[in-house]
Amino acid sequence: MCLAVPGKIVRINDTADANGDSSLTRTGSVSFGGVVKEVSLAYVPEAKAGDYVIVHVGFALSVVDEKEAELTLQYLQEMHV
Repeated sequence: MCLAVPGKIVRINDTADANGDSSLTRTGSVSFGGVVKEVSLAYVPEAKAGDYVIVHVGFALSVVDEKEAELTLQYLQEMHV
């Protein structure tokens, strides 16, 4: 079973490769309930700071609605207790 978790992008880090392209090397700092991790944003070029993204194994897979993300985080918190 795989688990993808929503997190909020707090900062975008645009770094270009040798050809000046940042589409594959774009990363961001994503907060998961206060724990901030560096995540690849290569699959979500439209994502911006403040957006919520679904993250699996260090890669943001999609941008999600804030309410949906917060509800999912609430469910995960309830399971942890």
